[in-house]
Amino acid sequence: MTRRLGCSGLLAALALSLLATSAQATDEVRCHVSYGGETRLLRANAVSSSYEVAPVSIGSYFLFRIVFERPPAQSASVKLYTYADRDDAAVPIHVAEFPLPLASGGRFGFTGMQRVYEPVRDGELEYWCEFGKKRAAQ
Repeated sequence: MTRRLGCSGLLAALALSLLATSAQATDEVRCHVSYGGETRLLRANAVSSSYEVAPVSIGSYFLFRIVFERPPAQSASVKLYTYADRDDAAVPIHVAEFPLPLASGGRFGFTGMQRVYEPVRDGELEYWCEFGKKRAAQ
């Protein structure tokens, strides 16, 4: 059965299409984090408060946290935190901040290749991050 859409039907269809497109085109930060021979892709969406973001465990020693604060947040930026996951508490050992708008980036995104070292066990965590549109099917 074929159905014709009137002008209001076309506008409604167009509005739904635009909503779907804008929902699919949300900005995100993607960080490629390598440790102990394993590389993981961590993603972060924009948040209004850094307190909304929990760190992710990387191996048995590191925690990594991506805070992507969009305007109108007071400090619209991407902040990357690396912590040592100690028995008594997480201790920050590296913090990097990139104000918005982000640089376009080269081979290793807007951060370049970064390395953080364990002070006790001599391990190395590497990461680099890129900025882009969130893909629909992930």
